[in-house]
Amino acid sequence: QVQLVESGGGSVQTGGSLRLSCVASTPTFSRFAMGFFRQAPGKEREFVAAISWSAGTTYYADSVKGRFTISRDNGKNTVYLHMNSLKPEDTAVYYCNADYTIAIFANQKTGDYWGQGTQVTVSS
Repeated sequence: QVQLVESGGGSVQTGGSLRLSCVASTPTFSRFAMGFFRQAPGKEREFVAAISWSAGTTYYADSVKGRFTISRDNGKNTVYLHMNSLKPEDTAVYYCNADYTIAIFANQKTGDYWGQGTQVTVSS
């Protein structure tokens, strides 16, 4: 069982930045591909970004390309989502997700393990 705990959400104005963190409670963190999804009120959960175990491969949703960057520190069991140039449409609960294969995220599917989510609110 893998437990994921997100942090770093908050409220910012349009154009602002936030960094989300997701810490995994497993000694095998480096074996997992990691991703972030988000869900806005009244909408379905959608893929945001993902990173392979080695950080050699990353994927992004078209809506966040050029603004968001996903990274990881396997020594700290942590994955990060750096969010810049935030827009009101980025407002959502952001969830950390883990799976053994990056192929899941390449197809923007969800992995096996979820965090509890962290709220990001962007005001105009």
